[in-house]
Amino acid sequence: MLNSWAMPMPQSRLSIPPNPATMIWHYPYPDLIAGTLVKRYKRFLADIELETGETVTAHCPNTGPMTGVSQVGSAVLLSHSTNPKRKLAYTWEAIHTDGVWVGINTALPNRVVKAALEARLFEELTPYDQIKSEVPYGADRKSRVDFVLTTPEQPPIYVEVKNTTWTDSSCALFPDTVTTRGQKHLRELTHLLPEARAVMLYFINRGDCTAFSPGDATDPTYGELLRAGVDQGLQVLPCRFEVTPSGLRYLGLATLVL
Repeated sequence: MLNSWAMPMPQSRLSIPPNPATMIWHYPYPDLIAGTLVKRYKRFLADIELETGETVTAHCPNTGPMTGVSQVGSAVLLSHSTNPKRKLAYTWEAIHTDGVWVGINTALPNRVVKAALEARLFEELTPYDQIKSEVPYGADRKSRVDFVLTTPEQPPIYVEVKNTTWTDSSCALFPDTVTTRGQKHLRELTHLLPEARAVMLYFINRGDCTAFSPGDATDPTYGELLRAGVDQGLQVLPCRFEVTPSGLRYLGLATLVL
C-alpha cells in the first residue's frame, strides 16, 4: 500500500491559491498501490510494474486516447479489488505527469460530483432538494443526463459531467478527440433551454489548470456547439480538482475561455 510509497508528493503548478471555503472538502481514495506504467493497449488494459517487481495487468477505465496522460515509464496508482468475480483485480486510477497527479478513471468523476452535490459544494447550482442520476431525456428519450436537480417552484437543473485531463500549459481542454456523443449531449442540453437550466460540468481531474477551453484542435464542431449553447444560456462549470494519492480536493472554478 502507499505506506511504502517513496516518491515525494508532487508540487502543483497551480498559480492561483485555492479558495479557503473549499479546502475542507476532500473525496478519499481507497488505499492505492504504486507502480510504473509499462504499456497501455486494447484501450481497456494496462501493464503495470509494481514496486515488488511483479508486473500485473490492470483495467484501464478510460476509453479515450488519454492524450498526454499515458506516457510509458510514468508513476501510476492502482486500486485493488478482492471481488473474486472480477477478471482484473487492479484498476488504474491516476498517473504522475507534468509534476502533478492526474486522475484517469472516467467512472470516478460522477461519483465525486454526486458526493459534492449531496454536500451542496457547488454554490452555482443551488437551490435544489432532490438529486436524480441517469435521467432519460432528449427528443427520443434515449439519452441519459448525469444528474437532474429539482426543487419546488424552480426550473429543473440538468447537469452533464465530462472528465477532463488534456491540457495546453495551464489550460484544460475538452475533448481530446472527436466526440459525436459529446456533440449530441450539447445539442440536447441546449434544446432544454429556457424551460430548464442546462449545465456542462467539466471535471478537471488535475490540480495544475486555472483555465478551461473547448478542444477546437481535435473537435471544432464541439467547440462551435459549446459556444452556441453558452449564447443561448447553457451554463459551464469548469471544476478544478487536485489529485493526490489520498484523494481529490476541490479547488474551485477555472476561468472559462471561449
